[in-house]
Amino acid sequence: MVLGSDLKRRNGGRGLVVGVLLLASALTACSDDSGGGDATPPTPSVETSTSAEPSPTAPDDPAAAEQEIKRNWVKFFDPAVPVAEKRAVLENGDRMGQVLDGFSGDERGGQVEAKVSKVEFTSPTGANVTYTLTLKGATVMPDAAGTAVEQDDVWKVSVKTLCGLVGLSGNASPGPGC
Repeated sequence: MVLGSDLKRRNGGRGLVVGVLLLASALTACSDDSGGGDATPPTPSVETSTSAEPSPTAPDDPAAAEQEIKRNWVKFFDPAVPVAEKRAVLENGDRMGQVLDGFSGDERGGQVEAKVSKVEFTSPTGANVTYTLTLKGATVMPDAAGTAVEQDDVWKVSVKTLCGLVGLSGNASPGPGC
């Protein structure tokens, strides 16, 4: 006999009793009261709704929101659009003046345009945006990733996206808000 083996056997029996009790209580909690004796646990089902309720990961009208996102991204990156109008389609645009002025005032920023190719909603007020940036008509960032947010009932380019682009420009201090 190995020292302590008798002790292990006794604890193992107690562990087995506790395990059986836990299993029995779990099976009782999961069983149905129909008395059918079916040993297979019920399969969880996904509730489906036939009503026109919006998805929790999309806005009420995803098609309209997608069109607005595309329109506002084009506006934000259009060099002909005044900075004041760009603020209106930038998240926290009223507080991002210094960063936006720097971005729009940069020679390259004044030559950049964007075209959105994909919008994927992540919430009723958020979306991932895939877009292409061009500089003087030449593609410089194909399939770039950004985000859009709904703020004050307007779909806007996120601060995160603008700050990421400013960071790519090599500006070590993009300004307050980034």
